[in-house]
Amino acid sequence: MRGLIALLAAASLLVPVPALAAPGPPRTGFELTGKWTTESEEQTYLRALNLPTSQIGTTAQGRQVQLVRVGPASARTVVLFICSQHGDEPAGREACLIRMRSLPRSSSVTYLFVPNANPDGRAADTRGNSSGIDINRDHLLLRTAEARAMAAVIRDWKPDVIHDLHEFGPSAPYYVKDVLWLWPRNLNVADGVHSLSETLSRSYVRPSVEAAGRTSGVYGIYVDPVTGEPVRQVAGDGQERILRNTGGLKHGMGLLVETNADGTPAYRVESHLKALDGTQSFVRENRSAIETANAASRAVRSGPLYFGGADNQAPAPEDVLATPPCGYVLTGAQYRDFADELALHGIKSQYLRGGDRIVPLKQEARALIPLLMDARADEPLLKAQPVAQC
Repeated sequence: MRGLIALLAAASLLVPVPALAAPGPPRTGFELTGKWTTESEEQTYLRALNLPTSQIGTTAQGRQVQLVRVGPASARTVVLFICSQHGDEPAGREACLIRMRSLPRSSSVTYLFVPNANPDGRAADTRGNSSGIDINRDHLLLRTAEARAMAAVIRDWKPDVIHDLHEFGPSAPYYVKDVLWLWPRNLNVADGVHSLSETLSRSYVRPSVEAAGRTSGVYGIYVDPVTGEPVRQVAGDGQERILRNTGGLKHGMGLLVETNADGTPAYRVESHLKALDGTQSFVRENRSAIETANAASRAVRSGPLYFGGADNQAPAPEDVLATPPCGYVLTGAQYRDFADELALHGIKSQYLRGGDRIVPLKQEARALIPLLMDARADEPLLKAQPVAQC
């Protein structure tokens, strides 16, 4: 009997057991419930993805600003996605969380995400952060922890492309499209960076979203409600403090994408995903040109500088710095007050006898320096003394 039992037991081991179904990939709260992903759901999702994630800042209310990396840290091409700087524009954040899951982890491109660029604003469903500051108007003065975190990422990673995800409300007749896009218009952006940024918007993002049945157009254009024809630019101007422009001034191909918040949540998120497809195609097909334009921008050491105007608006004569100074002299007190901001922008200075500092224009941050230090700038960080000789 014992032998029979043993034989039956052994035979049972040969009976195939149905395999457990393999678990699916992680899903965002939005994908699971149709509601915007909560803070806790976001953190659970990021842990499940097991991607390199670091804290790059802390908000006034104690929330983390995080950076997620997909791909090797040493790739020659770096793409940065800034997701939902305005807390009441959630679709971009959802698209970023979804997209980071499907990108290749071993490739020739480093993809960086700031998946929740305004955590306090997202929690409160407000455009600004917990202090009411519009983060996307703070990329020069760096008053907010959120903008400072992004400045540090741009300084340290030197992204070749910066894709900024937003939404706009139903505000016809100004905006009558599903998706709007815009490149850096600031005149201090190097020619190659400006040209490729416009190519990214017009020749990659536009066809990608329109192939999916979306209408699209240039952001900030007033459209005649009767004829549908563009009339004038009313937003998205050359303000250097907007990330799209600041990114261009820091040598990255810049792109603002705005989806229409009048659509369903799923339609809005999918619109952003189609725009992300366009940016990925642009990077795949133009890596050499991107790297060349980026390097040329960093090498600029001469030429006029501008305090106003845009690529679609001539500057006033008084806004043209035809013969820029050699540099700007800061007092010791000014340097102590603003050393952190200068460091976050990657601006270099030299010590002078007596404790003053000189910031020479012949450095990579050349295009930014007068906007931050010259009294003629719209919103300078400080007012330093221009000098003809360094």
